[in-house]
Amino acid sequence: MSIIRAYLDIETTGCSRWRHDLTVIGIAIERREMMDVVQLVGEKITDVRVIKALAGVDMLYTYNGHRFDLPFIKHRLGLDLERHFRHRDLMYDCWKNKLKGGLKVVETKLGIMRQTKGIDGWMAVRLWWDYVNHNDRAALQTLLTYNREDVVNLKTLRLKLGVE
Repeated sequence: MSIIRAYLDIETTGCSRWRHDLTVIGIAIERREMMDVVQLVGEKITDVRVIKALAGVDMLYTYNGHRFDLPFIKHRLGLDLERHFRHRDLMYDCWKNKLKGGLKVVETKLGIMRQTKGIDGWMAVRLWWDYVNHNDRAALQTLLTYNREDVVNLKTLRLKLGVE
């Protein structure tokens, strides 16, 4: 039986888990050669939906998730994912390999391509507010594409690092 891996990344309205909100939780589930991506958006983000999306997962991977994503989820949803799942933060594996910087910097250094080149966390916040304030569906689609690339690229990063 093969291990089921999940890759998780969040988008938020800012960096403070006390003052800001979750806007998107992206989860890519790796089952053998298949990748299924689940994205919870806005009010659809609940503890129950996150646990349901992660049902059957053996291992959870993030980038800077130990310090940002998982504490943010714990504070906003009351859901301690590190209590429910084995977790590996790939940022620390990058550091061991002298790869410093955010995920996009590391991706560039390793030649991992993305369609949403040039979009960063600050732009993700702006895209969310364009969607909320102006019903800009194109902004939401760009945000979801950006988040999808984050979670899918975590698998590529894991493989390039040789991490089980």
